[in-house]
Amino acid sequence: MRPQTILLVDDEKDIIDLLEIYLKNEGYRLLRAGNGFEALEVLRKEEIDLIILDIMMPKMDGMEACIKIREQKNMPIIMLSAKSQDMDKILGLSTGADDYVTKPFNPLELVARIKSQLRRYTRLNVPRENKEEEIEVDDLFINTSTREVKVDGRDVKLTPREFAILELLARHRGKVWSIEKIYETVWGEAFFESDNTVMVHIRKIREKIEEQPRKPKFIKTVWGVGYKVD
Repeated sequence: MRPQTILLVDDEKDIIDLLEIYLKNEGYRLLRAGNGFEALEVLRKEEIDLIILDIMMPKMDGMEACIKIREQKNMPIIMLSAKSQDMDKILGLSTGADDYVTKPFNPLELVARIKSQLRRYTRLNVPRENKEEEIEVDDLFINTSTREVKVDGRDVKLTPREFAILELLARHRGKVWSIEKIYETVWGEAFFESDNTVMVHIRKIREKIEEQPRKPKFIKTVWGVGYKVD
């Protein structure tokens, strides 16, 4: 299996040298380019998995390079820039970049973002027959065949009932499910009004998948109605 290849495009040698130290330590294969023209030339010859693309470069800047890359390639692109204004970020993302990092940056944070983008890209490009078994909601990943659950790459262990509830809500994203309907679908039995089993299971699932269970990102409460994954 070939190592994943990252193309570093920046005219600042110090930044490239710094990134190489961190990324080689993670096992990535690295290629360099000093401007947009050089980056396009490398792309013609090499198979690239992700691009780190600086905006301010001579000859061809990152914005123009990103547009030209997107005409033929769909790998993740993370833009680097000394500009931190919202409009600069919006412009960078609108040209086709997947993420935008402001200089100066924490190399460990950039490595984390690289890993996240590569995970998403890999999952989106698995063979079509596997996609029906996979459910993805932002950083939440569910494989209904292997019963695997991950949140931002972290393995989450759920009981069979917890998994069934999460799968039900995630598979019907945006739909609100009443406690009664969840119980009857997952347990296959008639629901009793005084039964709080579903609420207990929802609380346990949130404790496992939510960074802040009291402010859930994935399983939302619709007061007086039920629950949904949004």
